[in-house]
Amino acid sequence: MVIVGGAMIGSSIAWFLSDLKSDKGDFDGSVLVVERDPSYENSSTSRTNSCMRQQFSNGLNIKISQFGAEYVRNFARCMGNDSEAPELAVNHFGYMYLASDQEFADVLRCNQQVQRSLGAGTRIMNPGEIASEYPFYNVEDIICGSHNLVDEGYFDGGTMFEWWRRKARHNGVEYLANGVVDINRRADAVCSVRLATGEELSVGDVVNASGPRAALTARMAGLELPVEPRRRYTFMFDAAQRLERDLPLTIDPTGVHVRSDGDVYMAGCAPDDDLAVDYDDLRMDRDIWEAKVWPALAHRIPSFERIKVTHQWAGHYAYNTLDHNVIVGRHNEVSNFIFANGFSGHGLQQSPAIGRGVAELIAYNEYRSLDLSPLGYERIARRDPFIETAVI
Repeated sequence: MVIVGGAMIGSSIAWFLSDLKSDKGDFDGSVLVVERDPSYENSSTSRTNSCMRQQFSNGLNIKISQFGAEYVRNFARCMGNDSEAPELAVNHFGYMYLASDQEFADVLRCNQQVQRSLGAGTRIMNPGEIASEYPFYNVEDIICGSHNLVDEGYFDGGTMFEWWRRKARHNGVEYLANGVVDINRRADAVCSVRLATGEELSVGDVVNASGPRAALTARMAGLELPVEPRRRYTFMFDAAQRLERDLPLTIDPTGVHVRSDGDVYMAGCAPDDDLAVDYDDLRMDRDIWEAKVWPALAHRIPSFERIKVTHQWAGHYAYNTLDHNVIVGRHNEVSNFIFANGFSGHGLQQSPAIGRGVAELIAYNEYRSLDLSPLGYERIARRDPFIETAVI
């Protein structure tokens, strides 16, 4: 088993496979994780905002997130009751989607019905209810909000990532600081991979977990994948006038989002021209804070008129250009090439369910806990989008 990419998704798959091997004996293969940058400094995992939500429009995405929330809540138990395993820090300040036009308000109401049918605690709030509970918002131009305080907010994804790697290694997974530079395929199967240092390794299965570089990895096997790197900007800031309670992760109609982050605040947005960028292009747009982010924040939350940026960075979404959802599972023709790509910003919160699902697919040749097949590569081949309206 070779996993190309050892960040959050690759390590999730490695951990779940190793757990099947060590505890249940259902997987008897060896696992090698090949990671080109073991510092993970520029990976999407290291530049994430570490959030989770159930406010999706598609029931499968909601179930994926619900398992993620359950996993985070019971993390120490999921680590085999390891006495050293920590409880993961979680802050359930929730998400707040704000609608300023009737069309989006109708979308939020429709989505809320799907979410509630699956047990999510989402509720639609009118402007008066929003102002009563969160008086710091300016709601003069708002029709409604969609809010959920149950299993939505921030969680400590960094510690989860660290423990997945640690426990996977303990269970026999090998991590190799190297790069896969070629994939040897014969007809309908991958036979071997070649490393940057020249070695060629025979393989049983190959998992593409290479984040924004996923299309490069697929192309080595002669496969096409509609995933590209797109920049996202994050700003940490302090406010002269602090809010009286935690700020939910608020998705403003402008596209700017903002939330509490301990004693400070975090905001982010996409570029105005949201296009593919070079794989190493992590440049900041030096004008977007003044031109877009700060005006949106000051309008929505007047207390943020006087704020100061303390830190900022750019990261990459592994952006699925077909439908903005993960592509997971075996290729429809090359059956030992497995995808876990194109999360489009949802990778951290979806990593427990995807890791479990891919591990099941490899060990049993089927999904046993949650059927992820609607997110498979077949829809890419058919150009048939998986519909999800709640994309940030």
